[in-house]
Amino acid sequence: MIARNAERPLRFAAAGIANTIFGLGIYPLLLWAVPLFHTHYLLALGIAQAVSLCFAFTTYKLGVFRTRGNVMREFGAFAGFYLANYAANWVALPILVEVGGIPPVIAQLGFALVIIVTSWFWHSRVTFRAAGRGA
Repeated sequence: MIARNAERPLRFAAAGIANTIFGLGIYPLLLWAVPLFHTHYLLALGIAQAVSLCFAFTTYKLGVFRTRGNVMREFGAFAGFYLANYAANWVALPILVEVGGIPPVIAQLGFALVIIVTSWFWHSRVTFRAAGRGA
């Protein structure tokens, strides 16, 4: 059990890489593959985010934390974390850029690094916590 948990951060990093590649690829793929999305690109964005969220949940649940059951509770905690971060991103980015004078790409990368670190703690302690550990 200890060795399995020691590998978890490496599995988390591998899943993060896979999720990033998938997430970066699905939006342009939808735009390219579905002519309707050429005009309705925000609909494509919504679909891409929803599909990416489900893909990421699956990789973390099955590949990283390897939990059984609790799918609805875990998905709620997982989606809640990312929805809160999406909202925080919409607030933080303009402040970092307009007030802080940080270039948008650098500000977004910094925000993404914060999300990577906080997501490890959230998912390991809240989303995919072991049954019987905490409420």
